[in-house]
Amino acid sequence: MGFQHRDDAERFHRELSERLAKFRLELHPTKTRLIAFGKFALSRQRERGQGGKPETFNFLGLTHICGRSRGGKFLLRRHTERKRMTAKLHELAREMQRRRHQPIPEQGRWLNAVVRGHVAYYAVPTNAHAVEAFRTQVARHWHRALLRRSQRRRLSWVRMQRLVTRWLPRTPISHPWPEQRFDARTRGKSPVR
Repeated sequence: MGFQHRDDAERFHRELSERLAKFRLELHPTKTRLIAFGKFALSRQRERGQGGKPETFNFLGLTHICGRSRGGKFLLRRHTERKRMTAKLHELAREMQRRRHQPIPEQGRWLNAVVRGHVAYYAVPTNAHAVEAFRTQVARHWHRALLRRSQRRRLSWVRMQRLVTRWLPRTPISHPWPEQRFDARTRGKSPVR
């Protein structure tokens, strides 16, 4: 939940805790906290004499960061949560060991689906670098698995690059910026249809 003023956030937190207590539920103490975040977080932090950057938080697999655009305006930066990406790559490496001896087209189709799924979820504005890094790491794991198929033959990076180009999709940003996504238009003076 986002609030402009701290007292509003504290009041909401208190009332939500009371409401949940009526149903014998409670907020998880390590997953619920109040942090200064948003457009004015940095300036308010400086007013209080605190140095450094505003705190970040992880939500739905993305790390949310207070940033600045090239023009100096506030920009919400989102990056793939490091723990999730590392865990996914370890899982992928284990699966590639299991699939090592399958035909290359079969491996390619499976890896294509993996990368497309990752892009569909994580390809948000300001996260292009992490999504491209995931694709690169998938290619490296695939190359390592293909090298382990035989002791007699080596797979050059030139041939591997052709396989990557053929089977692994590019990683464009697939989600629009929030101001585009929530831009509701009306026709004339009529309500939104």
